[in-house]
Amino acid sequence: MDREKIKDRVIEVIAKVLDVNEDQITPDANFIFDLGADSSQSIELVAAFEEEFEIEMDEDSALGVQTVSGAVEFIANYLE
Repeated sequence: MDREKIKDRVIEVIAKVLDVNEDQITPDANFIFDLGADSSQSIELVAAFEEEFEIEMDEDSALGVQTVSGAVEFIANYLE
């Protein structure tokens, strides 16, 4: 799966979990500082990414990812 397709799906998941407009979600957007995620929503994001991409991520490593582009890279590397 190419990174552009992954990015589009990541943005959809973020918009749904954080209840934000997709237009607000830029590659450099920080989940906490720019998109308003709290700690429980960060865990929800990890679970939602796992479900969306049918993968199982290391939660500690995944929670270390702070930006949209970071999430795309993390997932893309996992899928390779």
